[in-house]
Amino acid sequence: MNHLKLHSDLTQPAQIDSQTLPWLPSPAAGVMRKLLHRDGDEVAIATSLVRYAPGSKFDRHTHDMGEEFFVLEGEFADEYGRYPAGSYVRNPWGSSHAPFTDSGCIIFVKLRQLQAEDRQRRVLDTRATAWAPGPAAGIELIPLGAFDTEQTRLVKLAPAASLPCLGDQERQGGAEIFVISGELQQEQRRHGPGSWLRLLDGDQRQTISSAQGCSFWLKTGHLPPTSGARP
Repeated sequence: MNHLKLHSDLTQPAQIDSQTLPWLPSPAAGVMRKLLHRDGDEVAIATSLVRYAPGSKFDRHTHDMGEEFFVLEGEFADEYGRYPAGSYVRNPWGSSHAPFTDSGCIIFVKLRQLQAEDRQRRVLDTRATAWAPGPAAGIELIPLGAFDTEQTRLVKLAPAASLPCLGDQERQGGAEIFVISGELQQEQRRHGPGSWLRLLDGDQRQTISSAQGCSFWLKTGHLPPTSGARP
């Protein structure tokens, strides 16, 4: 893969329906990818969906700038454990592993996007974690990780619930969303399962709602300040 720049300007918004994207081969047999955001060649700053066929594996590799992933389907595994659907894993800078799967899986993964000072490995099975009340009725949260200004959470909206703001309105850093289930509405735009959004500072202050209910992965406070932020 040549050096690829795909939605690589973090000061620009992005909206992708991953269901419309093709699965592309990786260097490992049985491992396919949908590219959402990429800056680099095979070693890249990247946000992707990765699908492992049953019995497939990836050679041992080191994450020089860390990785985090959320298991969407099936069971992902490495020499440190097994991670069923609903698992969140955060591996810090310099960590390494040799991932595999017996039954097959799909993960949402972000590579080379953690801060060097964030040294703690985190593993959380959200299926065994209680949802906490959110900032308004019909909103529930599971904290996944936090460091400096960054916060990563699962968010669940009940039918007809709305979230007025995705983060502290006084704090810069934008927001990133991956819709897991249901349909999310951002102003007049609707986003179904598999939708990935990057929102600028101003956009994160827009109301997020769901007529039928939805759940989504949410990261805030990690993007550079933008001149395009709307008040």
